[in-house]
Amino acid sequence: PSGSLLYPYGPDQGDETNPKHDDGTSEAITLSVPFIFYGKTFQTAFVNNNGVISFDEPVRQYTPDPFPLVDGHPFVAPYWADVDNVLGGDIFYRQTTDPVLLEDISQDISQYFPKNPFTATWALVVTWNHVAYYGSTSEKGNTFQAVLTTDSKMFYVIFNYWDIQWTTGAASDGDAETGLGGTPAHVGFNSGDDTNFYNIPGSQTDAIINITTTSNVKVPGRWVFRVDDFQV
Repeated sequence: PSGSLLYPYGPDQGDETNPKHDDGTSEAITLSVPFIFYGKTFQTAFVNNNGVISFDEPVRQYTPDPFPLVDGHPFVAPYWADVDNVLGGDIFYRQTTDPVLLEDISQDISQYFPKNPFTATWALVVTWNHVAYYGSTSEKGNTFQAVLTTDSKMFYVIFNYWDIQWTTGAASDGDAETGLGGTPAHVGFNSGDDTNFYNIPGSQTDAIINITTTSNVKVPGRWVFRVDDFQV
């Protein structure tokens, strides 16, 4: 979308598209550059329809739980809620070394973290495009994006929120007409070690619908974190 925070996405960018399955997931993605998250190195990721990028194994759970999770699953949750891409929307992803995109990412991160000069060499770009919620009787859709990126020394995650219209699927006690109420979406990072985690303010409250207006880098709708040695 014009004026959007989102980095380019879609089939014309070479993106893969997730299957149309409720609680579905991508195939295992072998990362061309191993990704360090909370001090551990991962070489496999899954793009899960329900707003989660997980390492080593998929996450099909649709109602979010508070972090830290005790099940040991390390993952990044740009918007963990009950997405149903059968009812509407698409989930796209690609690994990229495109120099134009990497230059944009590098400039953005260097602006937000000026003490750590950063030149991206790789990124995984994942976009949820106007995705519906489970049980929806409306036309509401959420559009958001998560980017994992590195220069092989530092590892960052960028969350971009463009249009958030619902917080909750009907199986999580949400209202089928509004997509609100019940157990709202969770946004944050779960290390998998039972101890370390980060919840973005408003997670699992009705206020999470306003995430397009909040930020930790003074850009409404964008949150950026260094995640190899997690820093808030």
